[in-house]
Amino acid sequence: MIPDIKKILYTTDFSDNARHAFGYAVSLASRYGAGITFLNVLEDMSPYRDSLMINVLGQDKWDELLRNNREKLLERAKESIKSFCDEVSAQAPSCPFITDEIVVKIGEPVEEIMELMESSNCDLVVMGAHGHGTFADKFIGSTSRRVLRKCKKPVLIVRLP
Repeated sequence: MIPDIKKILYTTDFSDNARHAFGYAVSLASRYGAGITFLNVLEDMSPYRDSLMINVLGQDKWDELLRNNREKLLERAKESIKSFCDEVSAQAPSCPFITDEIVVKIGEPVEEIMELMESSNCDLVVMGAHGHGTFADKFIGSTSRRVLRKCKKPVLIVRLP
């Protein structure tokens, strides 16, 4: 049976590898007439940092600061993805793609990728082999490896040339 790809989940951390992987997501989306859901996951900070800041600022002030900055951070990440999409569209007008959704979450990347893949009923995950890790040119990144291991749908992991 030939798979029907209607929805692609593209994950980005804005690294060069993720930008390169996006070309593959666009190519597949254009070929299959699929929509692309964009996901950027910002890793949550450590509990140690939270307890330290609560001691310094107090719980109410720290909660307010987190709430205000979280909204700004999420909005900036969405704006970055939108401008990235516009930039790619301008560079490849012969390869149109449909943006289904832009999602920015704060949490653990693998969990958030799995959750969105399931809830959005995506047919394929496209991601870079490495993000901002230290051994980017030697091994497949830990996030990519864990997604590949956990995901029940096909995963395309793209390396930089």
